[in-house]
Amino acid sequence: MPNASSLEALNLLRPEIIVCLGATASQALLGRDFRVSVQRGKKIDSSLAPLVMATVHPSSILRAPTDTERRTARQLFVNDLKVAAEALHPRW
Repeated sequence: MPNASSLEALNLLRPEIIVCLGATASQALLGRDFRVSVQRGKKIDSSLAPLVMATVHPSSILRAPTDTERRTARQLFVNDLKVAAEALHPRW
């Protein structure tokens, strides 16, 4: 779970949404059992913000072995971010 300074920052900022990028960020905020591969792009119940979700780290897209896999990974990443954008600004 988040450390005290992270919680203090979140309490100060009061974000409307938190999008964790990658497993490290996700597990730091949501716990060691969180799996981006299972829960990416889904809204997560959390007291940290009204909307919390996670997706892959953008650098993982660059590590995809083929152009086709990179295009697919990029589109999935964009789709995840669209979920966040739609939640903040419905009908965008």
